[in-house]
Amino acid sequence: MSANTLITSHPRDVQVAEIGKNTLILRSRTWERLKFEVEYSRQKGTTANSYLIQADKKALIDPPGESFTEIYLQQLAKHLDFTTLDYIVLGHVNPNRRATLQVLLSQVPQVTLICSRPAANALKTAFPEWESRIQAVRSQDTLDLGQGHDLSFITVPTPRWADGICTYDPATKILYTDKLFGAHICEDTLFDEDWKGLDTERRYYFECLHAPQAKQVEVALDKLSLLGGRCYAPAHGPIVRYSLSRFTYDYRQWCQEQKSQELSVALLYASAYGSTAILANAIAQGLIENGINVESINCELADSAEINRIVETCDGFIIGSPTLGGHAPTQIQTALGIVLSATAKTKLAGVFGSYGWSGEAIDLLESKLKDANYQLGFETIRVRFSPTPEILQQCQEAGASFAQNLKKTKKLRTSRQVVTETHVDRTEQAVGRIIGSLCVVTTRDQETHKGVLTSWISQATFNPPGIMIAIAQEQNADLMHHPGDKFVLNILKEGRNVRRDFSRHSTLGDNPFANLATKTALNGCLVLNEALAYLECTVQNQLECGDRWLIYAVIDHGEVLENDGVTALEYRKSGSYY
Repeated sequence: MSANTLITSHPRDVQVAEIGKNTLILRSRTWERLKFEVEYSRQKGTTANSYLIQADKKALIDPPGESFTEIYLQQLAKHLDFTTLDYIVLGHVNPNRRATLQVLLSQVPQVTLICSRPAANALKTAFPEWESRIQAVRSQDTLDLGQGHDLSFITVPTPRWADGICTYDPATKILYTDKLFGAHICEDTLFDEDWKGLDTERRYYFECLHAPQAKQVEVALDKLSLLGGRCYAPAHGPIVRYSLSRFTYDYRQWCQEQKSQELSVALLYASAYGSTAILANAIAQGLIENGINVESINCELADSAEINRIVETCDGFIIGSPTLGGHAPTQIQTALGIVLSATAKTKLAGVFGSYGWSGEAIDLLESKLKDANYQLGFETIRVRFSPTPEILQQCQEAGASFAQNLKKTKKLRTSRQVVTETHVDRTEQAVGRIIGSLCVVTTRDQETHKGVLTSWISQATFNPPGIMIAIAQEQNADLMHHPGDKFVLNILKEGRNVRRDFSRHSTLGDNPFANLATKTALNGCLVLNEALAYLECTVQNQLECGDRWLIYAVIDHGEVLENDGVTALEYRKSGSYY
C-alpha cells in the first residue's frame, strides 16, 4: 500500500490540546481534499481550527463548518459543559459555519454570539429568531472573561470576508487570526516547528485567498502589528509560534510583490449565494499565476469612488454577476455604469456569472461591453447552480488566457508608441513618484458640509504657519479660493478606511459624513474624529495655474488626535492621474 493511500484513508477526527492558560484547541482534521475550490487543490487535506477559553466565563472561537459538525460537537462535549458556555466568537460567517451554529445553538440557548456588524446583519437576516443573542463588536471593543482573559477585537474587512474580525487574548498573548496566516495542510504536528517546510503551502494559501485583496491585507497587518501577539492561531493549519516574525514579513513581501506587477486587472463582482465569488477566486488564481496584479472588488461593499479609481488605473477589467429575478444586482449595474463612463475602450474586458434558472445579468454585461466596443479577453463564462471542479478549472484557464491576451495587447500598444510618447510616459512616471499626505479637506456652504480627498498639499511657511494646496474646480474651489474662506485639513491615519467615504470630486447630493464620527471646528467646518490630526485654515491668497488653483492658507489652529499614528501617504504610478 502506498504512502498516499495510507494518508487518504485516514478517518476524519478532532485533535484536542492545551495551547495556553485555560485555552484548548480543537482541530477538526481531514487528510483528504475538503472541497473542490482552487485553494484546496494541493491535496494535502486541511484542519478547521476552533478554540475554547475557559476562564470565569467561557468562550468558543470559530466553530468549524458542516463537514465536521457531528464529530466536532461530540469532542467538544467531552471538554465543556454546554450549559456553562457564555460566548461564541465568529471570525467570519458563511453558510458552512452557520450549519454548525444551528446545531450548536439548539444545545446552548444561553449563549451570546460575538461578531462584526456585517456578520450580525447577515445572521439576523438568515435567523431572525437569533437577534437577541447577537452582539456586534467593532475594533478596540473588549470582552472580559476573567482571570486576565480580556479579549479585544480588531475588524479586518476584505472583499472576500467583509465581516472579518480577529481576536486577541492578552492573558496568553494569542492572536486568533481566522483566515489570515493559515495553510491547507493536515499533520499531527500542532505548531510550526518545521516552518521552512511549510513555505510552499503558506504561499499557495496566500495566493489563492489573499493576493487579490493585497491592499486590504496590508491594512489588516498594520492593525495586528500594534497588539504584540506572540502566537497566531489561524482557522486552518498549524499554530504559528516559531516563525511569527518571518511569516508576517512574508505576508508583507507577498503583498508588495502582487502590487508591483507591471499589469493590473480589476476583478469586480457581487455574489448572492457564494457561487459567483468562487468563480471570481478561480479566475483570479489564473491571472496571478501568470504574473498579473489582481484587485478584487466586492461591489456590495465598495463605494463608487473606489470603483472609479480602480477601473481608471487598471489595464483590464472583469465583471461577474449573479442573476436575481432576471436582473443584475443594483451594485453591479452601478459598477457597469462607472466602467462604461470612466474606462478607456482600449482596455481588455471579461464577463462571468452564475445563475439558477436564467442568466440575463450575464447577457446584459456582455452585450453592454460589446456595444461599447470593448474587446473580451476570454469567452463569457456562464455557470448554472454551483460550480463543479471542471468549471473552476475552466475559470483558471480563462484567467490565464486573459493574462496572455492582456500582455499581447500591451506589447502591441507599446510597440506603436512613437518616441515622444515614450518620453512623455517616462516623465509622467517620474512625476508620479512625488508623494503626499492623504487628507480630507472639509468646507461649508451655508448649512451644507462638503469634503474631498486630496494629497496635493505641502507646508509653505513657518511664520505664520501656512500651507499650499492645489485644488480643481470640482473640488469645491469656489468655497476655498477667496481670502477669508475657511476650511479644515483632516490628515488621515495609515491603516484606516476613512478615505473610502470620500472622492476626489465633490458630488452633489452625497453625504460622506453620514456614517462617520465628526465634530465641528471653531471655523464651522467638520473635523473627522478618526483623522490623525487636523488643521483649521483661512485662505490668504490664490493663483490660477493650469488646471488647478493654488491656494495659500494660514493655520489658525491645529491638533494631533493620535500621538502614535502614522500619516497615510498616496503613491502613484503616473503623474497624469490621481
